[in-house]
Amino acid sequence: MAGPDIRFDDGAAYERYMGAWSRLAGDVFLDWLAPARGLRWLDVGCGNGAFTAKIVERCAPAAVHGIDPSPEQLAHARTRSDVGSAAFALGDAMALPFGDDAFDAAVMPLVLFFVPRPAAGVAEMARVVRPGGTVSAYAWDMYGGGFPYAPVGAALRETGVDVPGPPSPEASRVEAMEALWRDAGLVDVQTRAITVARAFASFDDYWATARLGPAFGRLLGAIPDGEVAGVRAALRERLPAADAEGRIVISATANAVRGRVAG
Repeated sequence: MAGPDIRFDDGAAYERYMGAWSRLAGDVFLDWLAPARGLRWLDVGCGNGAFTAKIVERCAPAAVHGIDPSPEQLAHARTRSDVGSAAFALGDAMALPFGDDAFDAAVMPLVLFFVPRPAAGVAEMARVVRPGGTVSAYAWDMYGGGFPYAPVGAALRETGVDVPGPPSPEASRVEAMEALWRDAGLVDVQTRAITVARAFASFDDYWATARLGPAFGRLLGAIPDGEVAGVRAALRERLPAADAEGRIVISATANAVRGRVAG
């Protein structure tokens, strides 16, 4: 799920670019949620099904529904062998195609800052979850430098390239998350930070993976080769030194929030 300038339409590319990150953060997130087994789940902005697969693997759900605005991402999700009987459908986070109290748990994994009106998205999750059920999310800390490809954006800006952001980056702040959850009438609201690390085989591996992002790929494809070389050089200066095997370990931090539907 993404805004007009950052839209994910390639499920396989997303798997390498962000799916691996989603699973790393998702494991910590699910440890924190510690959900009961046998729940009815809604995955809002499910993309290619990376986090949906985690729900199936970790939570023994009674049912899982995933929605996303990208037909291409959903097509990829339906080909996965690790999502069990999960159902996938086109949907808008701000107008969920489900009745009231239809689920026990709703989650937005790495999606909240892509929703043009985050308050509407949270209110919709609260609407479709039964009283006592859980509404939760995790999102890269966009202002705290937590996005795993933040160094690429910084290198582009350093060389004079204007880099678009998601529609609602402010929604990734802990304070904003708490306010959104409370304003939606959710109770027992809690937050935490989740920091994870991913090892890339080399600088070139990180660079090639970053270029799979729709914004970075488009921007880098639109500038002359000489300027691309400048971005690469600026990026090298911003990344950690490679280890003895040439690997580069990148850390990323997401903010997470959870709350309960009153009643």
